[in-house]
Amino acid sequence: MTDLVIRPIIAGEEHLFDSLPDPALVGRAAFGESYLDMAAAGQYRPEWTWVALRDDTVVARAAWWGGPGDTAPLALDWFDFTDADAAVELLRTAPLRAEYSISLPPGWRDDPAVRAQGEARIDAATKAGMSVLVERYRYRWTADCGLPARPGRLEFHPEPDDAVILDVLRRIGEGSLDAHTRHTIATSGPAAAAQEELDLLRWLPGPRDWWRLARTASGTLVGIIVPARNHSDPIVAFVGVVPEQRGHGYAYDLLVEGTHLLVEGGATEIVAATDQTNHPMAAVFARAGYPVERERVDLV
Repeated sequence: MTDLVIRPIIAGEEHLFDSLPDPALVGRAAFGESYLDMAAAGQYRPEWTWVALRDDTVVARAAWWGGPGDTAPLALDWFDFTDADAAVELLRTAPLRAEYSISLPPGWRDDPAVRAQGEARIDAATKAGMSVLVERYRYRWTADCGLPARPGRLEFHPEPDDAVILDVLRRIGEGSLDAHTRHTIATSGPAAAAQEELDLLRWLPGPRDWWRLARTASGTLVGIIVPARNHSDPIVAFVGVVPEQRGHGYAYDLLVEGTHLLVEGGATEIVAATDQTNHPMAAVFARAGYPVERERVDLV
């Protein structure tokens, strides 16, 4: 068998990456996204875009994504192959380490062809040393979904002090159902998990002054809602209730407030996500009229 060549592409070779035949049943391509368009817009860099070739034919490809100012990629989110062994070797060889997030159609396991494509990628990443952390829902609210009425139970105010926000995030981390938070707490501790969350929120290009703390009419802290933007959409970046206020349905109030703030800022579509295992939050999104746009499996 011809030796396998594994390497990053160089600028101008984007069409080489795009030459691998793929049915576009899973991953970004399944949702109409184009690697060539995204690369042209600067969302993928040549040095973070790798191919495995035999006889100059691409048999596996992987592209890692990062923001404009990032010095290391944040996620692997484009990974396809016609040769599973080559795909495993590509992931082992490329000197890039980031979470693998694979986008999947809702109910993807119900379609045999889609399930086969999704499971093949998960299997290849697992053989390369990764493990499944969590499965998630991604939502996309549009104006057609209707704007839920504000319940009016809470008062919201901005908090410019990051130290205050950091303490709130630490408190929210106690007993969190979020797999990423639980993973960081288990490996690095609650302070590190709160700092990681704050760093991510500060990294987002959405305005810092959109963030809101929520309190009861008597002034008792309930939680935080962070409406924001990523590099393509308005988003609900974070919804969190402190432990002593859980059980009152306040997450719904927070989500509705965030939705209103984004709409007041001009948003006609809003993206959000939660773990599939976080049943209370998934129910909140459903109640607020957020339909599931896609599913996602995250591997670390």
